[in-house]
Amino acid sequence: MYKKKFVLIFLYFILYTLYVILPPAVHAEYVLPYPSFMPGSPLYKISTLLDVAKRYWSFGNIAQLKYRMSMADKKLVEAKTLFEYKQYLLATDALQRSDKELSFLLALIDQGSREGKDMNSQKQMFADAMEKHITTLQLMKNQLPVEFQWTPEKANSTTLLIGSMLDASIKLRGRK
Repeated sequence: MYKKKFVLIFLYFILYTLYVILPPAVHAEYVLPYPSFMPGSPLYKISTLLDVAKRYWSFGNIAQLKYRMSMADKKLVEAKTLFEYKQYLLATDALQRSDKELSFLLALIDQGSREGKDMNSQKQMFADAMEKHITTLQLMKNQLPVEFQWTPEKANSTTLLIGSMLDASIKLRGRK
């Protein structure tokens, strides 16, 4: 009986040691967040205000980088969801906001490197995120019209150049 317990404990110890020592064989794919509150929801404005507060609460390059990356992800998912529901005007606005957040990321990575911080994990996260963003944008490009004529009730119509916006977003994310 004691031999059996000893063997089980020994095997458990060996397996646990291997688990801790060996690097994981599987690399987790970058995952975009679940869609948050959408425009039209009463909680959307509150969510937006909280996002602005988070921007001022994030101190330092790494915290700002994580905040900006999360906002770029959030707005990309918002744009994708709105495009799926054919809310093209709101979707193009969300896509532009995602692009705006991304424009800060490379500068933050460079600034952190100049300050002597180890930015290797942030660079890898950024590269993984851009790969996922590009894949998502290319899927959207294949499913959406190249342009759309948006006609509000009591105003002039607007042509939304969806295809060129998606191309510009893909190009922005392709610069690493």
